[in-house]
Order: sequence, then C-alpha cells, then structure tokens
Amino acid sequence: MTSADVAVHIVDDEESVRSSLAFLLDTAGFVVRTYATAQAFLDIAAEVRNGCLVTDLRMPDIDGVELLRRLRAAGTLLPAIVVTGHGDAKMAAEAMQNGAIDFIEKPFSQDAIIRSIRRAVARAA
Repeated sequence: MTSADVAVHIVDDEESVRSSLAFLLDTAGFVVRTYATAQAFLDIAAEVRNGCLVTDLRMPDIDGVELLRRLRAAGTLLPAIVVTGHGDAKMAAEAMQNGAIDFIEKPFSQDAIIRSIRRAVARAA
C-alpha cells in the first residue's frame, strides 16, 4: 500500500492548520481529506475503509479524545495521531488509551508529522 492508496483525514477546527497540513501532505504524495469538526468526520467515518486520522486534541463540541472514543465505540479502528498546542502527559496517556498511536505537540516539524503518518499508514495496511 502506498501513500497514494490511502487517505489522511485531518480534523482540526483551525482552517489555517488544516490547510497547511493538507498542503504538506499533498506534496508528500498523500490523498488528504479535511474536516472542520469532529462531527463532520463522524458523519462519514463508517465509509472510511483505510487511511489514518490526524486530529487536534482541543476543539469545540467534540475534542480529539472524545472523537477517538466514539470511533472505537462504532468499531472504526483507524490509526490516529493526536496533535495539540496544549498537551501534557495525562492528555497524551488518555489519547493513547483511546486508540491514538502517536501524540505530537504543535508546532511540530514537517518530518515528524510525515514520519508519524507513514507509521500510521503502515499500521493500516
């Protein structure tokens, strides 16, 4: 499975973050889908067959950890990466307990996020 075979689903309430990350991943050869809310992703999650999820931790209404909880409850086992500008060890542990395979603090390097996404894509395969 190559990066062009899977979609990276980006969930972040900040448009600038979604756009810049989508641009970076697109130039790295990934198919990218973006969502402004966790609910927007939940609405289509049952249709997702492969790929990975990159979600912000802190968002209005449904945060990243709650998004992971709801996906697990629905049986959607998409490899997930949680990113945050306001993280701590407790939040990282909670994210990992709910299915995240990585927890990355903003601002993150381009290499770090691409490496993490490649690991997630390999896990999805």
